[in-house]
Amino acid sequence: MNEQPEMAQDLFDYPKMVETALRGVMREALARTSREGLPGDHHFYITFRTRAPGVAIPKYLLARYPDELTIVLQHQFRTLEVGEEAFSVNLSFQSRSERLRIPFAAVTTFADPSVNFGLKFEVAAAQPAEAAALPPQIPPPEPAGPARPAAEVVTLDKFRKR
Repeated sequence: MNEQPEMAQDLFDYPKMVETALRGVMREALARTSREGLPGDHHFYITFRTRAPGVAIPKYLLARYPDELTIVLQHQFRTLEVGEEAFSVNLSFQSRSERLRIPFAAVTTFADPSVNFGLKFEVAAAQPAEAAALPPQIPPPEPAGPARPAAEVVTLDKFRKR
């Protein structure tokens, strides 16, 4: 009989090392964008868990998107700041500029459809205690004139390989 040798236990946790490296690719793309702007037709779709630890978004967005939110960094974003653990960006929602802070650990997908590039990450859903520990949120804006549609939220299904 041919017996297969028993696999050793992965004490390095290679899958976690790979995910950390791939999050570094996303961090570098955002850092370059922060320094140089978006070159050519590049743009990013970033989906993140809204209740993950460290996420700071307005309360009305959290109420509307209690689990996940996809943002688009293309033409109308400002003040992109990239740190080691998170990035912050100003985006317009309902004609009001809002500051979002998103830890890299909260990101579930990062895509640049202009070059058919995408990454998918594993992110644990926030536990009730974690959700309660989130920083205070920005109150919803007061309506000013006729209602305008909120920022477009796009699903990434069309960019995922099947």
